[in-house]
Amino acid sequence: MASPAAAGPGAALPPGAARRDFYWLRSFIAGGVAGCCAKTTTAPLDRVKILLQAHNHHYKHLGNKEATWDFRARASINGWIHGSHSAKSSQEKTGKGITAVICTYPLDMVRVRLAFQVKGEHKYMGIIHAFKMIYTKEGGFSGFYRGLMPTVVGMAPYAGFSFFTFGTLKSIGLAQAPNLLGRPSLDNPDVLVLKTHVNLLCGGIAGAIAQTISYPLDVTRRRMQLGAVLPDSEKCLTMVQTLKYVYQQHGIRRGLYRGLSLNYIRCIPSQAVAFTTYELMKQFLHLN
Repeated sequence: MASPAAAGPGAALPPGAARRDFYWLRSFIAGGVAGCCAKTTTAPLDRVKILLQAHNHHYKHLGNKEATWDFRARASINGWIHGSHSAKSSQEKTGKGITAVICTYPLDMVRVRLAFQVKGEHKYMGIIHAFKMIYTKEGGFSGFYRGLMPTVVGMAPYAGFSFFTFGTLKSIGLAQAPNLLGRPSLDNPDVLVLKTHVNLLCGGIAGAIAQTISYPLDVTRRRMQLGAVLPDSEKCLTMVQTLKYVYQQHGIRRGLYRGLSLNYIRCIPSQAVAFTTYELMKQFLHLN
C-alpha cells in the first residue's frame, strides 16, 4: 500500500481538503459580491434616506413618498460572516462586522458627503477631492471617523438581530417544510438550502426587524458624519449630544425615526438581495 508521501505532489487532494483550500478568501469574495449587489440595487433610495435623515433644506418639507418622486440627480462586507445562528456565532459575526465597518468607515464618510450634495451646491468635486477636503479641513484622519461610536454601538443589535432572525427563519423553514421551502445545494446535494424566493422573504424580514431596532443610532451617525456641512454642526459633536438634539428639535417620529418607512423600502430589498446573492455565491464557490 503506497504511503501518502509516495503519492507525489500531483495526486488529487481529498474532497474535504479541497473544500478547505482558501475558504476564508472564497467567503470574503462571496460576501463582497453580495454586498456590492445589495448596495447597487438600493443606492438611489439610500441617498434619499440620507437627505431625509439630515433634514436637507431642499427636502425638509417633504415626506418619504414626495421626496422620492421629487428627487433628481444621483463593502457591505458583512455577508461573508453569515453562518449558523448560535449565541457564540452571533457574537463572532458582530465582532467581524465591527472590524469591517472600522476598516471601511472613511469610504462611507465620503459616500455620505457626496450623497448629501444637491445639484448646484457641490462642495466636493469627486471622491479624491472629498478625501482631501475632509483631511485638510476636519483634523486629519480623525475627520474620517466622525460618527463611528453610534455606528459601532448600533452594529451589535443590527448585525445580531439580522443574522439571528435570518438563521432562525431558515432553520425553522427547513425543519418544518423542507420539501416546500428547501432544495438541495448545487455544490453539496446532502445540504438543504432555501429556495430563492424564500431566501428573499427571510432576508427582507430580518433586515426590517434589525433596522427598526437600530434606526435612531443610524440617524445619529448620519448627522455626525455630515456635521461639517450642516448649520447646526456644533450641536452634533458626540453621540449622546446628537441624540438629545435630534429628539428635542424634531421628536421621535420626525427626528429619530425620520425616513424609516423609506428605509423599509430600501432595507428589505437590500437585505433580501444580500442574503440571496450570498447563498448563491456559497454554492458557486463550494462553501456549503
